Amino acid sequence: MGYKKVVIDGFGGDNAPVEVIKGVKKALDNISDLAVVITGDEQKLLTLAKENGIDLNRLIIVNAPDIISNDDVPTVAIKTKTNSSLVKAFESLKNDASVLGMVSAGSTGAVLTGGFLKVGRIKGVSRPVLAPVLPTLKGTPVILTDSGANMDCKPINLIHFALMANKYAESMFGIKNPRIALLSVGTEDHKGNDLVKKTFPYLKQLPINFVGNMEARDLLSGDYDVVIADGFAGNVALKTCEGTLQTLLEILKSDIKSHTLSKLGYVFMKGTFKRLKSKFDYNKYGGSPFLGINKIVIKCHGSSKAESFYQSIKQAYTLGQSNLIQNISTSVNNIDIKVEE
Repeated sequence: MGYKKVVIDGFGGDNAPVEVIKGVKKALDNISDLAVVITGDEQKLLTLAKENGIDLNRLIIVNAPDIISNDDVPTVAIKTKTNSSLVKAFESLKNDASVLGMVSAGSTGAVLTGGFLKVGRIKGVSRPVLAPVLPTLKGTPVILTDSGANMDCKPINLIHFALMANKYAESMFGIKNPRIALLSVGTEDHKGNDLVKKTFPYLKQLPINFVGNMEARDLLSGDYDVVIADGFAGNVALKTCEGTLQTLLEILKSDIKSHTLSKLGYVFMKGTFKRLKSKFDYNKYGGSPFLGINKIVIKCHGSSKAESFYQSIKQAYTLGQSNLIQNISTSVNNIDIKVEE
């Protein structure tokens, strides 16, 4: 049987390699024609694979004794730590045509740098972009792009972000004519900083379903499929959402523990709290694709658990068989508008 391959950085992330192996196990159990290439300390990975009952005929271990940490300078690390699990994963992605995509929860800077240096940018794309998927009140996903890869942007960058995210929403989630909004400080057309004001009229000219400006408070409303922002504003919005949700859960937990009646009420509300936590669990959506480079690269959250690694492998498997790369290239290179710098 000809297996379809996904490569994963076995030692990237806070919970590697244990949670990575668990995620690989679930992926292999659920995707019958999948084989996984995993990079890292060969003996440790082999031991964990056996302990988790992984079919070794569908697991290819590439020995990589070094690790790139968050303390390493990304550009230097990618060039010098050639025996690291991350660099070996990129080499497998680049050199093995049967590999559909790559997954890593390692240093964000190193993953982005590796994408540039090892894989290369799609011709015509001004800047590649991170596009995380967030849960919403309606149970549908919303794609936020950019979320931190490009802090300072020009209108052409945001135009390309919109075109790329539009194709990603179609390829990954089957969303027809995704609703695309521009993150601003008000919904009115004239609101926003200089970048937003300059970008707005260009987005209206694109062959996409641009629905106008939106405010950060509506990010998780479910009213939008894609939200466009520069990396600074997008990252602030993303981290604010994460922090607010975590804080609310901690407040509820603290209040319940401090009052007897609250403890009794919790017994009846336990299922509701579990469903609430599950609805806003980023692990079930996997990682963020690095859109705009010539291969599928999925960047997982640094604290990802097995479920997130499983979902990210599934993402890479799905996107690697789609025409996403070609569709992005066609979309970006066929826009017929003149953009002023």
